Amino acid sequence: MGPRPVVRASSSAKLLIIGQAPGTKVHATGIPFNDPSGDRLRQWLGQDKSQFYDQSRVAIMPMGFCYPGKGKSGDLPPRPECAPTWHPALLDAMPAIELVLLVGRYAQDHYLGDKRTLTERVRHFGDYGPRFFPLPHPSPRNLLWLKRNSWFEYEVLPALKRRLDTLQLWP
Repeated sequence: MGPRPVVRASSSAKLLIIGQAPGTKVHATGIPFNDPSGDRLRQWLGQDKSQFYDQSRVAIMPMGFCYPGKGKSGDLPPRPECAPTWHPALLDAMPAIELVLLVGRYAQDHYLGDKRTLTERVRHFGDYGPRFFPLPHPSPRNLLWLKRNSWFEYEVLPALKRRLDTLQLWP
């Protein structure tokens, strides 16, 4: 099976989720976050599948547009040429975007350009608003991070939901 880009975009979307790259299940189905990571992300956002996949309101764009392959301890990083090549044109086509969720280190490194760690960025999410909101990757592989950083659930997720409420995505 050849590369299968996984993007959801609309000129009317107010929320943009930028993730890493599709995993094997997402690559096979062509549906972004169609895996346990997506289940957790939707839980964090307080969205059901119909809301999450309503591309008139929610755009989803990965850092890498195809499955990058398997590495020693998980999937390889997103291909480095994808975001610089495709993101500018896609962002231009989405003028209504008010909030960009940067899910994982690769998206944060590309868009934030600072030297903070993922944990520092997520802890200090307010430094990047109102446009950007850094999040850890919702992968089951990150359960240890979530356990070590319990403040995420009690401080960051409520703030994220408040910020999402300001977008008035759903009546």
